[in-house]
Amino acid sequence: MTPSTPNCVGIEMKSPVLRLEDVTTSFHLRQGWFPAVLGVSFALFPDETLALVGESGSGKSVTVLTVMRLLPEPGSRVESGRVFYKETDLLQLSEAEMRALRGSKLAMIFQEPMTSLNPIMPVGRQVAEALVYHQGIGWREADVEVLGLLEQVKIPAAKSRARDYPHQLSGGMRQRVMIAMSLACKPDVLLADEPTTALDVTIQAQVLSLLFDLRASHRMGMIFITHDLAVVAQVADRVGVMYAGQIVELASTKDLFTSPGHPYSQALLSSLPRLDRDGQQLKSIPGLVPSLNLMPQGCRFAPRCPAKMDICQQERPELRILGSSGATGHLVRCWLGEGG
Repeated sequence: MTPSTPNCVGIEMKSPVLRLEDVTTSFHLRQGWFPAVLGVSFALFPDETLALVGESGSGKSVTVLTVMRLLPEPGSRVESGRVFYKETDLLQLSEAEMRALRGSKLAMIFQEPMTSLNPIMPVGRQVAEALVYHQGIGWREADVEVLGLLEQVKIPAAKSRARDYPHQLSGGMRQRVMIAMSLACKPDVLLADEPTTALDVTIQAQVLSLLFDLRASHRMGMIFITHDLAVVAQVADRVGVMYAGQIVELASTKDLFTSPGHPYSQALLSSLPRLDRDGQQLKSIPGLVPSLNLMPQGCRFAPRCPAKMDICQQERPELRILGSSGATGHLVRCWLGEGG
């Protein structure tokens, strides 16, 4: 199996709502163009949560920003591949056509709401904008809809809060406003880029519960970017582990946590604290994610991998079915064991 054919084995046979095929996105540095995302392929289905995990610099945010076509130009460009929303290739749309989809069929929750909300506009009016622009309703009708949305995301005293400015709200409240904005037009795809990173544990749990209740009620497909593997275990149906711009493992959440196939996935999981073990010493992964202009020739994880072989440093592995796991769709990009 090659990266240009996203694996859907083990998923109930239904059409994906979003599909990436061999997508490569590059950034321009002083020395030239270098890929930040290389050959990424996967499919997302309705009412499914696909988590993307990996260290900072692994390409998670670049992947979803490529989908939304929000990367800055001319400093970035999509070198190859296709991104399908249902049967529409997003990369072939004009900017006007893409704007019509953003916020309506495709929505995104950004990591830090304070930098995403307009500081000089009441939050209720910001939520209403999406309804006015995409659904063509008037402001008065939109204001009524906004109150319902703010109540849906469990903002107390929604009528008065709608008149508040972003700086008057707590971090959790601002994130709820962002969720209300993203869900205003009942999108088919929700891209959540670390939506709970800046929140304390209690508020994070509330926001996560809210997100996944809304996902189920709207039957959305959701891509959830996070560094927190504990959150992944709680909310994701499948997991894509990314490293240095590539997906190195794609599996159901159960398969990833019980039998990770890639050394990088194994290292990430071994760094988690275990409540059933006393006096444990947490493990770290030596080294850093390589810079865009200093990528290794072969496997991108090879310089940090304790099990590397000669071939790992010479040839780049493809994403392959792990052993006899064809029924579960467990894919690994590795030369070791049954993955190679």
